Amino acid sequence: MTDTAPLYDCRDAWAETLVELGNADPRIVAVVNDSVGSSKLAPFQEAFPERLINVGIAEQDMVGVGAGLANGGKIPFVSAAACFLTARAMEQIKVDAAYSGHHMVLVGQSPGVAYGELGPTHHSIEDLAWLRTIPGLTVIVPSDPEETRQAVRWAAHHDGPVFLRVSRMGVPSVNPEGYAFEHGRAVTLREGTDVTLIATGTVVTRALSAADALARDGVSARVLSMPTISPIDADAIVAAARDTGAIVTMEEALPTGLGGAVAEVVVREAPVRVRSLGIREFAPTGSAEWLLDHFGMSPEGIAATARDLVGK
Repeated sequence: MTDTAPLYDCRDAWAETLVELGNADPRIVAVVNDSVGSSKLAPFQEAFPERLINVGIAEQDMVGVGAGLANGGKIPFVSAAACFLTARAMEQIKVDAAYSGHHMVLVGQSPGVAYGELGPTHHSIEDLAWLRTIPGLTVIVPSDPEETRQAVRWAAHHDGPVFLRVSRMGVPSVNPEGYAFEHGRAVTLREGTDVTLIATGTVVTRALSAADALARDGVSARVLSMPTISPIDADAIVAAARDTGAIVTMEEALPTGLGGAVAEVVVREAPVRVRSLGIREFAPTGSAEWLLDHFGMSPEGIAATARDLVGK
């Protein structure tokens, strides 16, 4: 990866795709919690004013309304800041969305530490660890705008509940030309034989940069992007463990989300050394980029963890 690659806000890709879907299917509706602006849904509201429902700052009601719309034959996209959507409405996500098996898409906006200086009250570092434990709920974390577009389209046609984590932190395009999102499948972005770096969302680009740094030191790093956290791609994890003998995971979240899911597969199927990077505590004040660096997920920090793990 180059430091000069243009950066994109994945919320733009999400919003554009929802308008596209709305034009094609009148069942598509949006439900928000006084978050039209931060969800970038003004174009959808302008195009379909009668198909956007703003419940105000009432996240539990928001998910319940979405479930009711799904029960009535609509396809609701329930959009809010990830911290408020998941923490305040967890029971509704569990019961109204997952247990009830409704076709609805929960869109967690600006997750992880994207709110930077607003601090832990606005950070959503627990969401992946919480949500991956809920049976029947698909959890998707796109890494770039094209993957975001494809995941939104996939979720619109998936007959079941989905949580889609949409980042606001600027990211470059990391997937190859012609890339096609596959539910529950990892993406091999770089081959390697000494260690595997498994990343999701905003830190995929950092994993690629770390692999470049490791290559300069003679360490061959495989890079797996893991856009689906649940169901996890166990086959790709087992192959990586057996081929490289060491795994480093990284996520803009507690390391019990992706990291925990990978560790569960490894300990059951192919025990190897694993290190998990993530936001391990309530974060101090700082920009999102600084916070990722602070918690060891700069390219240099990732590379250092990998070198230590493989003894080079």
